[in-house]
Amino acid sequence: MLFVLSKSLSQISRLCDCLSSVIGMCLILPPMNESTNNPTLPILTTPNGESGRFPRSFELPAQSPLFWVEQKDRYLRQLLIRDIESLTGRKLIVYFANRFENDSGIDLRDVAHVAELMGDATDCDLDIMIETGGGVTDAAESIISTLNNMNKNYRIIVANSAKSNGTLIALSSSCIIMGPTSELGPIEPSINNVPCSILDTPQIAQSNFPLHMIGKHALRQSAGLAKRLLETGMMKGRSEQDVSVTIKALSGRDRFPSHGSVVDYREAIQLGLNVKYLNHGDPVWDRIWLLYCMYDFDCRKMGYLKVFEGRSRSIAISK
Repeated sequence: MLFVLSKSLSQISRLCDCLSSVIGMCLILPPMNESTNNPTLPILTTPNGESGRFPRSFELPAQSPLFWVEQKDRYLRQLLIRDIESLTGRKLIVYFANRFENDSGIDLRDVAHVAELMGDATDCDLDIMIETGGGVTDAAESIISTLNNMNKNYRIIVANSAKSNGTLIALSSSCIIMGPTSELGPIEPSINNVPCSILDTPQIAQSNFPLHMIGKHALRQSAGLAKRLLETGMMKGRSEQDVSVTIKALSGRDRFPSHGSVVDYREAIQLGLNVKYLNHGDPVWDRIWLLYCMYDFDCRKMGYLKVFEGRSRSIAISK
C-alpha cells in the first residue's frame, strides 16, 4: 500500500513538472509581510527567473479604471519608452507624424510641443525618435534651435522615415540611429510643390524673377543651415570640402533625382554622417520598431496627425 501511494505521488509530481513546462510561466510568492501578516504582490517570472513578457505587472493602475482604459494605448507606449530608456541609459522622447495625412508636416505649432517634452529631458543624455515627411523649413530651424538651447547632447532615432526637413533635424544631432527600415532623404525645399533647384534656373529667372528669388533664398536657407549644423556637429573637424560634398548631395538633384529618394544607413555613412546601425534582433532596435508600430497603428486608429510623447508627458494632435 505504501509502495502504491509513493508511486502515485511520483506520477503526480512528474505531471506537475510537465504542466509547468507547457505553461512556461510561474508565480513566485514572496514571504509574508511580518508587520501586516499579508503577502506582498506576486512577481510574474519565467522558470529561468526572468520577468514576464511586455506588458507585465501585478500592480493596479493609479488612475481610475475608466480613465486608464481610455488612455491605455498611451500608457503602454510610455511603458515601452521606459523599457528602451533602461536599455540605453538615455532619456527618450518621440515626435511622430502620421505622414500620409495632409496637415501632418512640420509647422511652427510644433515648437511649443517639442519644448514641452524637453521639460523632462534637459541636462541628460537624450534620444529623440522622429517620424515625419518634412514640412516648413522655418519651423524645422526653430525646433533645432529649441533642442540645442535645452539639450546639446542628443541623438536622433529614425525607425522608419525622417524625410526632407526631418533629415535636416537629424543633421543637428550628434549621431543618427538607423535600422533596416530607416530612411533619410534629400533636404531640397520646394515652393508650391516645385523643387527650388528648378526655380533657381535662368529660365525661371527670366520668366518670373520674384519666384526665382524665393526659390534661390529657400535653397540657401536649407543648405546654409545644414552647413552650420554639420560643421559644429557630427562632421566637426572634417574638411570644408567634405562638408560641401555632403550638402551638395543632399540639397541638389545630381545624386538623388527625386525628393523622395531613399537615403538608407549605407548611403548616410557614405555621405559622411555619423550613423549607428542597429540590426533586426538587436534588443534596442526590436523595441524601437515595436514602439514605431504602436504609434503607426494608434495614429491611424484614433485619427491623430501627430503625437509628442515622453515617459510622463503626452500631446496628441487630432485631424
